[in-house]
Amino acid sequence: MTTSAPAPSSTPVFRRILVAGSLLALAVAVVAAPVGYAVSGGPGLVGGILGAAFALVFLGATAASILVANRFAGSPLYTTLFFAVVMGTWILKLVIFLVLAVVLRNQPWLDGKVLFVTLVAAVIGSLVLDVVVISRSRMPLVSDLPADRRID
Repeated sequence: MTTSAPAPSSTPVFRRILVAGSLLALAVAVVAAPVGYAVSGGPGLVGGILGAAFALVFLGATAASILVANRFAGSPLYTTLFFAVVMGTWILKLVIFLVLAVVLRNQPWLDGKVLFVTLVAAVIGSLVLDVVVISRSRMPLVSDLPADRRID
């Protein structure tokens, strides 16, 4: 009979971060799209929407990668697999971001300034959101220790 390891205590926190981040990206899109349109018409609208979409994908990928990596909890290779998944996701995000930056540079249908401001606002909002969610979580100071290593 095999028993599965309990989910790491960080799993509910990162689920909340993923849901709240999605709502944040939606809120950023709702604000950035009309402001971008007011600033520079159609290209500004596209910049606002793309900025919010990039925020959703890139910021959500980190939390999602941690949730995926946590599925390996209980495996003897958990630490290795965790860092492989998370670092692999970060490297992939960096490469995709750089490719998109080069491809989207100087496109006539996109206002790069609106895209940039939207991304900065979304990143700052995401950082604030992460701090709020983590500070409100009820995490033990020491967690996820195997039974043989616990001090009772």
